[in-house]
Amino acid sequence: MKKRQLRDPKEPEITILLAGNPNVGKSTIFNSLTGLHQHTGNWPGKTVETAEGRYTYAGKRFRMVDLPGTYSLSAHSPEEEITRDALSFSDADRVLLVADAVGLERNLYLIFQTLAITDRAVLCVNLMDEAEKRGIYIDTRMLSEFLGVPVVGVSARKKQTLSILLDVLSRPPQQQSPGKVIPVFPEPIRKSLLPMGQWLEERFPISSRRAMWMAVTLIGSRDEHLLSQLYRWCGEDLSADEKAWERLSVCTKLLAENGITDGKKLEETISLYWLRKAKELAGKVVTHSSDNAFLRERKLDRILTGRRFGFLVMLLLLTGIFALTIRGADYLSQMLSRGLFRLGDVLSSLLLCLGCPGILHDALIFGAYRMLAWVVAVMLPPMLIFFPFFTILEDVGYLPRIAFNLDHCFHRCGSCGKQALTMGMGLGCNAVGVTSCRIISSPKERLLSILTNSFTPCSGRFPMMILLIVSFLSPRKGIAALILCACVLLSVELTLLVTKLLSSAMHTKEKADFVLELPPYRRPQLGQILVRSLLDRAIFVLGRAAAVAAPAGLLLWLMAAVHVGGLSLLSYIAAYLEPLGRLMGMDGVILLAFILGSPANETVIPIAMMIYLSASSLSGDLPSEQIRVILLEHGWTWVTAASTILFTMLHWPCTTTLLTIRKETGSRSWTCLAAVLPTLCGIAGCLILHGIITVFR
Repeated sequence: MKKRQLRDPKEPEITILLAGNPNVGKSTIFNSLTGLHQHTGNWPGKTVETAEGRYTYAGKRFRMVDLPGTYSLSAHSPEEEITRDALSFSDADRVLLVADAVGLERNLYLIFQTLAITDRAVLCVNLMDEAEKRGIYIDTRMLSEFLGVPVVGVSARKKQTLSILLDVLSRPPQQQSPGKVIPVFPEPIRKSLLPMGQWLEERFPISSRRAMWMAVTLIGSRDEHLLSQLYRWCGEDLSADEKAWERLSVCTKLLAENGITDGKKLEETISLYWLRKAKELAGKVVTHSSDNAFLRERKLDRILTGRRFGFLVMLLLLTGIFALTIRGADYLSQMLSRGLFRLGDVLSSLLLCLGCPGILHDALIFGAYRMLAWVVAVMLPPMLIFFPFFTILEDVGYLPRIAFNLDHCFHRCGSCGKQALTMGMGLGCNAVGVTSCRIISSPKERLLSILTNSFTPCSGRFPMMILLIVSFLSPRKGIAALILCACVLLSVELTLLVTKLLSSAMHTKEKADFVLELPPYRRPQLGQILVRSLLDRAIFVLGRAAAVAAPAGLLLWLMAAVHVGGLSLLSYIAAYLEPLGRLMGMDGVILLAFILGSPANETVIPIAMMIYLSASSLSGDLPSEQIRVILLEHGWTWVTAASTILFTMLHWPCTTTLLTIRKETGSRSWTCLAAVLPTLCGIAGCLILHGIITVFR
């Protein structure tokens, strides 16, 4: 790789748009080129984040914009609209298209669409090393001749392979030899649209390629947003131009002579042409050392996505991950708890030595710090185990196969399989799961996924569920894992049921175009998994909970310290909630703990302990066995634990999730419904469970 030179401050920036299908390594290339010189921000008018970075090379300054991944430019999700509009209407100097060498054919459709818009593209075929391991070889020189754009083969994870790509991007766009270039549009369509294309090229300072694309858009598109963007880009409403209408009329007649009678037929014809050309081109430039290159993957897919074993494998994997999480988290939690509470004693002594007033000392140590220490000790160990395993499943390509398995179930309920992916994100954090619903293009199905995402128990609820299962239902780790797996399956069933009811109530037949790619199986990158699972997920979620835990601990200390008639404020409120709590199989204390723990689910058990002990703080290190003894002394049974576990799964989302729902939907009404739905299900479930147990007792 060439040594980077000092940039000239007068040199204008070269803007590069980075586009491609999902899971082709765009982000890896972006991070490798821009390093730390990058930032994220919302696209104007959208809540979707895009990354932007800068780098210098050969004395030139480059600005790179990483667009959201998409399979085509015809979809209507916010991410896909951003990619389409940026490629269509921006004045970028270059467009860097990234494709997957292992599955080049499925990437060519987007490449053809992009080449129909711009002649400033560069194609980067990534994962060449992985393709070589599978016996797949790509003739990049022949591919470049057929596409008419520079083609560079790289392995983005190896930065040294990016040297040629940097050289190509630093050169000005050059027209290549048109000898073998594949026509962008079928010849009958090109001739039919030529009158409009030529007029647009004369009317506006644009290339002939973009002019033809604008002609296709004006005649074939039924997307009002795309047309409005086109008019804005032109600077005028072409629908009011008589000459434009004359040319459109001529083109329409010519298309009709070729059997294309409407815009839908035009789009279908062009799409089929691109698909056919993609298959033909892949057959010419891609060679396999063996006809059985994908035989192992196909056999594995028959097991993982088949009707006979697909669901069984999912259950076994989920149970195994939970068993490892429960076994490891208990030991780590005890160690971390002892260490943090001993550190609290040291801080307490330090504050007293410094002459800190007693009330301030108690508020900081017994209120803020001990609540924070509890949350960290209880929440961090399960995340340190669960998130890496979850990230491994994502990295090897198994999560899309889970969505494929569940697609039929969600489709029958009025949604699509992508909701399974958003549920998977919800296992880590419901706020992240709500944000990930953006991948669903249909507004109705996206809303259904948002409203039901909190039915999935997040990492903040898992520690409490694990504690109660092990303490009251089964101390054996294997059986406890099966119970926890059953709880997750119950949440999936309730999600499907509520989705079905909401879908029927909305009375709309709108459906999303569900395009789900089953990526090739890849060897997990352990270094990246640790970074993504620990820093991007565990630390992020822990930081959010910790930011809430300290102020909540301070507030709880005040409520516990203030006594009226010999009882604290916490005890008074708990007594008021006692009748409803008993009716649901719990008590007023745990119900109050759920209410006060709304900012973060991780604080529910420590709040309950403070009220039970009538203390103004947590009394030092409380191992799980001691917690069990305290709960038993206050009348807890396995019925109480079962009801609490059920309500832990099904109650209002945390404050962060509710704020995220408000941001994504832009509606207070939908946000309130998202809080009320799981709460009603939780109350109803507890009433039914307690009633059944009472009858059979």
